[in-house]
Amino acid sequence: MHPRGAAENPARDLPVLGQRQQQVLRAIVARYVGDAAPVGSRSVSHVLAVPLSAASIRNTMAELAELGLVEKPHASAGRVPTALGLRVFLDGLAPRGLDEFERRDLAAGMGEPDPASLVRVASRVLSERTRQLGFVVVPRVEELRLRHATLVRLSTSRVLAVLVAETGETLRRVVEDGESGAQPELDRLAAALNERIAGRTLAELREALAREVAALRSRAESVVERAVRLAWRALQADDEGATGAAPMTQRASRPHGDLVIATWLALLDQPEFRDAARVKELLTAIETRQALLQVVERVLGAGGGVTVALGEELGEPGLRQLALVAAPYGSGVAPGVLGVIGPWRMDYARVMALVGYLSELVTRKLSA
Repeated sequence: MHPRGAAENPARDLPVLGQRQQQVLRAIVARYVGDAAPVGSRSVSHVLAVPLSAASIRNTMAELAELGLVEKPHASAGRVPTALGLRVFLDGLAPRGLDEFERRDLAAGMGEPDPASLVRVASRVLSERTRQLGFVVVPRVEELRLRHATLVRLSTSRVLAVLVAETGETLRRVVEDGESGAQPELDRLAAALNERIAGRTLAELREALAREVAALRSRAESVVERAVRLAWRALQADDEGATGAAPMTQRASRPHGDLVIATWLALLDQPEFRDAARVKELLTAIETRQALLQVVERVLGAGGGVTVALGEELGEPGLRQLALVAAPYGSGVAPGVLGVIGPWRMDYARVMALVGYLSELVTRKLSA
């Protein structure tokens, strides 16, 4: 598992560090993650695998500062990593997996939720295990491949059409129809319709039904013809209601579906968010969603794997002091994305391993 930057540019030039510089940078990041405070040379000496003199550490920290990899937040403080320093650190980060015990524990903690609650459980697990903000972006139902349809008689003049995606998500449409008979007749129409639905997206189904409707010449009321006409009307109707994979805490009408955030509590416990102004800035940035959704767009187009974005890679000013770790889940033409967002000061190796495993776990459960 190699971390890719969401705004990765093949032509980007990163400083090439010597062994001592790499060791000191890793030590600074490790202490910064653990202490939530600027790191001095004495703190660095406590976590170095190979002992260095205080003078060597100070000189190396000065070199890292000249390269723009660490900085002093104020005159008398130690050093903290910059966004560039974290990117260099991430590019040299060795892959790490979860041990077998934690993998089993996570699988048991997820339980066997139905698809309608799986992503909400995943969002909560990510928050609780990382102490960051766990999120899931669920693809719109229209982008997912369909499994089957159900037709339900609501009244003498109204029929509910329920389209179920392969992930278990549903789209509901109400159609004015007084000609298709009672429920047993609707069940026969649904059976004929399901022969045309399986494996298609809504766009593909609309196109296929349009061709069939145009080709219908006979006025004979065959089961197939009635099913096609009823389904075509359903797909032209307004939504009676579309359900995502969970009762959403936050929902948005957008190209890549719904944003699911189960809890904010873990993130708000972080010392970086004791400042009310910063909390407000974060909430505003997440609420507008634009920066997060742009990163999600890049994750979806990057061919899979765990992606890390931080600093200016996130675009939105309110997010530039944050880091995002995300991975796609699911399969087919419209995967979702899950991950965490939090301060730069996070245990990247563990968070990346957890996000990567959760994406695999959710994918397996959706495919079961």
